[in-house]
Amino acid sequence: MDRDQRRQFVKDHRTCIFGYARKDAGPAMTVVYYLTDGDEILISSMEERAKVKAVERNPHVSICVLDEKWPPTYLQVFGQATIDRDPAVVLDVAIRGVELMSGSKVPAELHETIRQRTRAENRVVIRLRPTSTFYTPPRHTYKAEDVHGLTHTTSKSVPW
Repeated sequence: MDRDQRRQFVKDHRTCIFGYARKDAGPAMTVVYYLTDGDEILISSMEERAKVKAVERNPHVSICVLDEKWPPTYLQVFGQATIDRDPAVVLDVAIRGVELMSGSKVPAELHETIRQRTRAENRVVIRLRPTSTFYTPPRHTYKAEDVHGLTHTTSKSVPW
C-alpha cells in the first residue's frame, strides 16, 4: 500500500480505535467515528472525556482505522493531537458526524438543535495531524485452501 492508498483508506472509512496514554495506567483505546479535513483527522468528544484530558497531557496518539468488514483490514496512524474549541468547528464536525452516522444530509432546520446539543455536552474536536503509519497488510483466509502460499511479514513505520 503506497502513500496515496494509505491516505485514501483513511478517507474512505469512518471508524477507528483511538489510542492514548492514560494518566495512571497503561494505554487506553476507544472506538470512535472520525472525519477528515485535508490531512487532519477530526474526532468529536465531550470536554470531560478521558481522551481529551489525555491529549492535553500528551499529544502523541494513535488510531487504528477499520474497514468495518470481516475479517478486518486496518491501518494504524500515529500523530500529534490538539483540542479545538472553536464553536463553529465543533458545530461543523457535529453536523458532519450526524450525516456520516445517518447516511443522509442534515436539514438546515436541525442545525440549531445540534448546536444546542454540542453546547450542552461541552463538545470539542480532537484534531489529529498524522506523522506516520504502521501498516501490515492482513493476510486473510476465506476458505481452508487459502493457506497455500499464505505468508506473514513484518512492517515498519512509514511517513504519512
